[in-house]
Amino acid sequence: MFEKNLGMGFLLDFYGQMLTERKRTVMNMYYNEDLSLSEISEEIGISRQGVRELIKRSEAELSALEESLKLAARFLRLRASAEKVEGIIAEYELPDEVRTAVLDLTGELKQ
Repeated sequence: MFEKNLGMGFLLDFYGQMLTERKRTVMNMYYNEDLSLSEISEEIGISRQGVRELIKRSEAELSALEESLKLAARFLRLRASAEKVEGIIAEYELPDEVRTAVLDLTGELKQ
């Protein structure tokens, strides 16, 4: 369950702007603020079941975006490769400008 929540939270961070404002707000409350369905329903004024359905639809939308675009998976692969490159360059004497350029690139992927 935790891994699924973590994965959906990542997709929300990655594709959240593609959701409507209402869906994005509810998903943020659920995944990032860790509010319960009841707390969210009180906050936005719909039933607990309505919140659950909104979350399920939003999860399906985020999953479909990733299934089609695969941008989040690509980003994770690039970040893992960047970490490998950092490990490799630590082993070699490289000119400062090369080391700085590689570390700048890998640093961008870690954010």
